[in-house]
Amino acid sequence: MTALKKYETLESTGLWRDTPEGQKREVIVRMGDATLMLSDPRSDLVLSHWSLPAIIRLNPGQRPAVFAPGTDAGEALEIDDNEMIAALKTVQSAVSLPHPGRLRGVLIGGTTLAILGLAAWILPGVLVSHTAAMVPPATRAEIGQRALDDITRLTGAPCTGDLGLPALASLAERVFGPIDTPILYVLPGGLSHPAHLPGGVILLPRALVEAGEGPEALAGAALAEGVAADLRDPMLDVLKKAGLVTTFRLLTSGDLPDGSLTGFGEAFLQAAAANPPESALIAAFEAAQIPLAPYAVARASFGGGTPGLPAPGVIENDPFKGLMPSPLMSDSDWIALQSVCSGS
Repeated sequence: MTALKKYETLESTGLWRDTPEGQKREVIVRMGDATLMLSDPRSDLVLSHWSLPAIIRLNPGQRPAVFAPGTDAGEALEIDDNEMIAALKTVQSAVSLPHPGRLRGVLIGGTTLAILGLAAWILPGVLVSHTAAMVPPATRAEIGQRALDDITRLTGAPCTGDLGLPALASLAERVFGPIDTPILYVLPGGLSHPAHLPGGVILLPRALVEAGEGPEALAGAALAEGVAADLRDPMLDVLKKAGLVTTFRLLTSGDLPDGSLTGFGEAFLQAAAANPPESALIAAFEAAQIPLAPYAVARASFGGGTPGLPAPGVIENDPFKGLMPSPLMSDSDWIALQSVCSGS
């Protein structure tokens, strides 16, 4: 959460288990902008990503503190570091309590309310875009998770294979870097192409993971969604579905009412794939040192062409044509990632 500047680089140790019956293991806990990242202290392999707004404390007032990434989560994390416990408590307070003086106090007033009320009737596009621009990172992450919940009514819950999840988190860090890394989810069905949500959530179809195209195609699909999210704020689509009254309430109170995203999943799954422009894709793939051609070839298989990037003709535009960039992951990690939906 960018509002909590002193916690931006905070890290500590903790004891993590991935299931209620799982064995506890030591992890490094790092707080990011909107997520908590858990990694192996020896290999620095990312084991899990938690959305900060979703984190709850299971044993208030007791030590060591025990946290979970949601009410129904199987994971749990024990922390005995005073500063990290205080930081998580601060985050929970920042998410759950109203904020006069921050979102509400800064954005509203008599004149502002009158202008925005008029905009709700005359300039709805202005109201939606202005609200989207003012939503803080923690609220974005919370809304992204709520949108995902509605989508998974139709697709099934994200895949959670024990071996595949760490490999998926490791791939995300390789593609986007270790700071504010988006969370990658693989959906078991119903999603025909990669997509993204507010709060750094990127969704990948199971078919793309199991197609055998290699990690380059999967990494490219995730990176392309990251580019698309940077070019057009995904919060806009969420607010259009929520409606003007709900959007106005979010702007003035910082709260999105329960039920406001019901039905979002149907429209989301029917929407066309994002099409970032060729120049933006080439620059992003070159910066991340990921070949572009495997993604373009895979994209042709799930439909929708990117303007200026016909597959396989895109090979001519690949910044790594004729070169051998370093492997994205080991063969064993790729095999593990492909099992993420098999439950092993």
